[in-house]
Amino acid sequence: MSEEDKPGELTAFVIDENPLIVRPAPLEREWMHATHDRFAYRCLPLNIANAHGWELLAPSGFAAGWTGQPTIEAVVIQPDPGTAAPAISHFGHGILTFHLPALFRTEPGYDLMVQGPINRPKDGIYALSGVVETDWMPFSFTMNWVFTRPGVLLRFEKNEPICHIFPVKRGELERIQPRARPLSDDPVLKAEYEAWSASRNSFNSDLKTPGSAAQAKKWQKIYLHGATESGAVEAAEDHRTKLRLKPFKRVD
Repeated sequence: MSEEDKPGELTAFVIDENPLIVRPAPLEREWMHATHDRFAYRCLPLNIANAHGWELLAPSGFAAGWTGQPTIEAVVIQPDPGTAAPAISHFGHGILTFHLPALFRTEPGYDLMVQGPINRPKDGIYALSGVVETDWMPFSFTMNWVFTRPGVLLRFEKNEPICHIFPVKRGELERIQPRARPLSDDPVLKAEYEAWSASRNSFNSDLKTPGSAAQAKKWQKIYLHGATESGAVEAAEDHRTKLRLKPFKRVD
C-alpha cells in the first residue's frame, strides 16, 4: 500500500473518564424535513456539507441565557436536575464555553477545523469557529458560542450537537492563486453555462404549468448526476452524492 493509499487518522485522546459523545455528522436536519416535499434535500451541496465531518454531542441538557452585561456572571447556566452542565461562562461578553473532553491529534501537517454544527441554526446564539494545530499541541481547546441577544433563555438538549470538526491540510489555501476572468475567455465553458442557464429558465417556467413534464420531474438532477446539460460530461470523475465517514473506534 502506497503512502497515498493509507487511511488518514484522527485520534481523540479522551481525558480521564469524561464522556466523549462523537459521531459522523448525519445528513438529516429537522428544518430540512419540514420543507415542502422535503425539497431541501434536493440540494446536493447542502447534503454533502451536512455530513462533512464529525459532531460532538452534549452529554447532558441545560438552559442558558445572557443579561447583556460583559461580566462572567452575566451568562446564566441552569443544568438539568441531577446533572452538571457541560458549558460554563469563562470569557464574559456573552460567550458560552464548552470544554471538550479530549485531546485531538491529527497527522503531521493537518489542522482541525472546529466550528458549530453545520446548517443547524440556533436562535439567540451563534457558534464561533477556530482552526487548531492539532498535530503537535499537547493541550485541549474550547468550543465557544456567543449570544446574539440578551434576555433570552435557550436550551441545549442532551445529545444535541455542540461542535463540528474535520481535518484540513495546513497551508493548502495559501497555495491557491485566485483569479477572475471573463467567461468569454473560455468559449467551451461559456457554451455549457448558457445551455444550462437556458434549460434552467425553461424548467422553472414550466414548473408553473399544471401537468407539465417539469412538474412531474419536480427538479432538475443534472448536478446530482454529475453531468452537464450538453452531455459532454455524463458522470464527473470523483463526483459524490454521499459521504460515508467512519465512527470513532475505541482503542484500549
